[in-house]
Amino acid sequence: MNVIVVLSDSLRVDHVGAYGEGKARTPNLDKFAMESALFTRCYIASYPTVPNRADIWMGRYTFPYRGWQPLEPEDVILPEILGEHGVTTQLIFDTPPLLYGDFYRGFSGWWYIRGQHADPYITDPTIPTPLPAAPHKLKNIKRTRQYLRNRYDWRFEKDYIAPRTFTKAIEWLERNHTLDKFLLFVDTWDPHEPFDPPTHYLKLYDDPYREVDSIIYPRYGHWEYMSSSELRRVRALYAGEVTMVDTWFGYLLETVERLGLKENTMIIFTSDHGHLFGEHGLEGKPGGMLGRLYEITTRIPLIIWHPEGYGAGEKFDLITQPPDLLPTILDFMEIPIPKTVNGRSLIPAMKGEEEQIREFAVSARFPGRSTEAAVFDGWAGSSRTVAPITITSKEWTLICYPDPERSELYRIDRDPKQENNLIEEEPKIANELRRALIDLLAALGTKSEWIEPFRLEMKGLKEFLDLETKLYAIRDYEDRVFAFPRRGEAEECLSPEIKSKKVQEVRFGDLLKEKPKAFIHIEDQYYWAEELKPI
Repeated sequence: MNVIVVLSDSLRVDHVGAYGEGKARTPNLDKFAMESALFTRCYIASYPTVPNRADIWMGRYTFPYRGWQPLEPEDVILPEILGEHGVTTQLIFDTPPLLYGDFYRGFSGWWYIRGQHADPYITDPTIPTPLPAAPHKLKNIKRTRQYLRNRYDWRFEKDYIAPRTFTKAIEWLERNHTLDKFLLFVDTWDPHEPFDPPTHYLKLYDDPYREVDSIIYPRYGHWEYMSSSELRRVRALYAGEVTMVDTWFGYLLETVERLGLKENTMIIFTSDHGHLFGEHGLEGKPGGMLGRLYEITTRIPLIIWHPEGYGAGEKFDLITQPPDLLPTILDFMEIPIPKTVNGRSLIPAMKGEEEQIREFAVSARFPGRSTEAAVFDGWAGSSRTVAPITITSKEWTLICYPDPERSELYRIDRDPKQENNLIEEEPKIANELRRALIDLLAALGTKSEWIEPFRLEMKGLKEFLDLETKLYAIRDYEDRVFAFPRRGEAEECLSPEIKSKKVQEVRFGDLLKEKPKAFIHIEDQYYWAEELKPI
């Protein structure tokens, strides 16, 4: 019995056709879903990239006690459990943080595909790296240039990262398909930023020759620093990457079929979180007071093929989360599930033996910055000690702050886009969900200092700047103001798209009075000035 897991980073569920909206073309995933169990209510637990992998590797919720950090020596993890029972395990990945997080530990073999994102890979100083967009629109200029250097000699689709990762997975299967028992885990960073698909994929969604900035790595926070035309291009670039991943996932499935593996192999396809493209007025994976985990971010695809046909062609509306993957894999391979696991196997549900795995899904980020997060900027959040948490039931979603007045409540079964906040109309529902969240956090062993703010309903917990704070500002030709806490950050963004020829030092109080919606770059994302005013 074998298992293949494919994890595609940042893949929004509404871009997979099988889930209904189909904002991208995904014919291979759609066909795969028709033959498999499609879970429609799978929600992230620990957020984002690295915490999600910790949940999967350990089969437990890790956000209550750890953030973006490497695996600990005492962690009981999937590859080591399988190895103890004679299963050959292989990790093939291009997701850079996994390398620095020790997530290859315990695998029989692993292969890392170089060059993705800001991988310190190519150093050639003669390679030109002209930016594809104005500097103040790109999340990290230095890392964007590193990526452009890494991808300088790509000429064909097979040169791109996801195709190389799937090609290596296909090659591994061709060499190892006769093993008695194996786990192949394929982890690809695409369609995560940088949004940079081959031109023929971009053509499916936009005119690649349309004169507009290609913001391949947009800054997080409020999205209006872009024009609507630029936002449209960003969305098209992302959709192109989704279709590229789908294409190569199709090649992998063809190999599985050709090698005769479908009859004894469980195949799992999933993601780790979504990405905001203007929804709720936001871009990316913002944190702090902007770090509300909406449905766009929390709901992810989960499709499982079982060789015995369990759940084939069916949709399952029960709530599932990433910690459920480890016990599902062990259940399939008839290996005992360790007591450290608090996820649940999904196979009984696929057999029709269970109608509910859990009553609620909890989606959260560990509060506070991990030092290891600085290695790569996939980390999303702020250095606050408390972060908002999302709790989702069959009917409702509460985005819960310590301050109830800033919490948001949605009737998710009737308002899936979360456009109608019912926090004032339904305080009883909100309080019930808040109490359920506190109980869940306590049951998961969450530190008391994180639970107490929610229990005590503290008010006024927000980022702010003193009115006397010095900022360094620039203006574009639309008279939008962009202010930074350090002069060098502002100077780095002077470009032809910026009207200012030099940086102006401003007092925050004066800027707040003149431009309440000036863009202030704090915690690696854009806030409005009015959001940062003192209480």
